[in-house]
Amino acid sequence: MIIDHHEFDVNGLHYTVRSAIEKDAKDLSELRLQIDGETENLDREKGEAFIDTPGFEKLIKTDTEKRRNLFLVAVVDDRIVGFSRCEGIYLNRFSHKSEFGVCVLKDFWGYGIGNNLLKESISWADSNGITKMTLNVLETNDKAIELYKRFGFEIEGILKNDKILTGGKYYNTLIMGRFNE
Repeated sequence: MIIDHHEFDVNGLHYTVRSAIEKDAKDLSELRLQIDGETENLDREKGEAFIDTPGFEKLIKTDTEKRRNLFLVAVVDDRIVGFSRCEGIYLNRFSHKSEFGVCVLKDFWGYGIGNNLLKESISWADSNGITKMTLNVLETNDKAIELYKRFGFEIEGILKNDKILTGGKYYNTLIMGRFNE
C-alpha cells in the first residue's frame, strides 16, 4: 500500500518518511547490509540473508500492491537512512494482523526516525482495519522496548535463549503486540 509522504524536523535534521518505490531497491540493498553490520539488535549478521536489488524490487512491488503490507523509507537529502515494513498475514484467521520491523543507520539514531516510521505505520494500520501489530525485539534493546511501549505495545511472550550474540552468550527475544479495536 502507498501512503502520503510526511516531513519531519527533529534535533536540526530534516527528513521525509514516504512509501518505498522500485527505484529505491539498490539503495535499500546496500543500506540493509550496512545496518546489519552496525548493531546486534537485528536478527542478521552483516551479509546474512542478503537481498539484492531485484529482491528489493519484488518486495516493494508486493508491498505496494497488497492492502495489508506497507514499506516505508526515511530520506535525508535524497539518501535513504532507514526503513520499516509491515507485512500482513493472508490467512483469514490472521487477516487482522501485521508484523512490523524497522531499522535505521546508526549515524541517524536520536532523530526520531524509528519513532516516526512506527507512528506512520500505526496510523496506516489503524486506518486500514489492521487491529493487531506484532514485532520481535532483543531483550537488551531498551530504547526500542520503551518506544514500543509508548505506542501501546505490550510484551506478550519471551523466546528464551533465542539468539546467540558475540561471545556466544544467549539472549531472549521479546514478542510484543499492540491491539487496537
